[in-house]
Amino acid sequence: MSAAEASSKPSLIEGPIAKTLFMFSLPMLFGNILQSLNGTINSIWVGKFLGEAALTAASNGNIIMFFLISSIFGVTMAATIMIGQNIGAGDIAETKRVVGTSAVFFLVLALAIGIIGFVGVPWILHVLNTPAESVDMAITYTRIIFAGMPFLYGYNYIMTVMRGAGDSKTPFYFLIVSVVLDVLLNPLLIFGWGPIPAMGIGGSAAATLIAQGISFVLILIYLYRVKYFLRITSSELHLLRFDWKIIWTLIRKGVPMGLQMIAVSTSAIALMNLINGYGTVAAAAYTAANNLSSYVQMPAMALGAAVSSFAAQNIGAGRWDRVSRTTWIGIVYNFVLTGGVVVLIYVFDRQALLMFLPSTGGAMELGMRINLITLWSFVIFGITNVITGVVRSTGSVMIPLLITIVSLWGIRIPLAYAFVDKYGLDAVWWSFPVGFSISAVAVVVYYASGKWKQASMGEIPQDMKPVKNEG
Repeated sequence: MSAAEASSKPSLIEGPIAKTLFMFSLPMLFGNILQSLNGTINSIWVGKFLGEAALTAASNGNIIMFFLISSIFGVTMAATIMIGQNIGAGDIAETKRVVGTSAVFFLVLALAIGIIGFVGVPWILHVLNTPAESVDMAITYTRIIFAGMPFLYGYNYIMTVMRGAGDSKTPFYFLIVSVVLDVLLNPLLIFGWGPIPAMGIGGSAAATLIAQGISFVLILIYLYRVKYFLRITSSELHLLRFDWKIIWTLIRKGVPMGLQMIAVSTSAIALMNLINGYGTVAAAAYTAANNLSSYVQMPAMALGAAVSSFAAQNIGAGRWDRVSRTTWIGIVYNFVLTGGVVVLIYVFDRQALLMFLPSTGGAMELGMRINLITLWSFVIFGITNVITGVVRSTGSVMIPLLITIVSLWGIRIPLAYAFVDKYGLDAVWWSFPVGFSISAVAVVVYYASGKWKQASMGEIPQDMKPVKNEG
């Protein structure tokens, strides 16, 4: 191992678990908050100055963007786990093989999805049942998003590599750059200034594209200037190829995890389709409430990603005692952090919704009703997310997928559609806590069974014997 590699020795397999997990997950949490703030500020510019139709257009575009990120979620998580397990086992050469192959794989995916999506935007928006007055703006917004796929996927891939290697701080610093640029460019490109023409809603999407592109290029430059130990050097260009053994593992383990996120995003599309049918007031209220609920989900999402990387390295190192304790510490953190955000929004509910909606009218009252019914249940969602994050770090992906599909498409969506005529939109809002609760119970039962420990990514020998307790 070189000096650079030695200096990059992973810290996730050493030290007190609670402190190490907290410090590792904190940049992820702040990063998620920053991204939500970025989306919130953009929504304020669009909703307050371009109108409800424009806000609905941007919301539909953002649902599509979430779907696109979800479509590669499985591959990114599979790569993260493979990188984490190999680093935990001290195998840098194998780690670089994973990095090289997955980099090429991501590039091909980004180009393919960008081209297909750009052409198919009108059909996608039709499937979403986008209100007629919002369609043209949504096409403009969404096509710019598709054009930025290489930057979006590229930046997510770099974050995957660095987090799998145990570094969550560096990606966060460059995320700050992206968010600041996006916030500054949004009003400039929406309204124009001097020689810069006013682009309307297209300016909001263009600001995001430019910000992500600049941040992606900057982090690449940084990694090579500091000689990051997992960079692909000129003598290692042969690693930038399709290693079919690695690709098969990425697909075999990544597709079920990707399908899990696609099940989530398509269920959001199904609900948006239902809500869009009730007009722009209902769509705007849901969009505003959804912006707030994104903050509630941030701690759980950060903890889920953190425990996956944390557990993967410890599995690679054979530290199963630390894996088990990571689960329970993650759940405690979820109650404290997610619960804290829920309480905060409940206290300042109307003031928070005022960022997106007029102070009076049906949209405000409906937004408060949505929050009252749904927000508390995201604490339950957090339990599921933490346990699933640990379970998938072994390569156990099928049972979490089945649980997600059943809870969403077997319970939440049917409940919403079946009872909306009788109980109104309350049926949609109550489908959240019902679906979250059933999913949490199923995941806890599977975790308690211990069967997830028998899975493997196919690259790291699994030693299931307990080792000395530490940390």
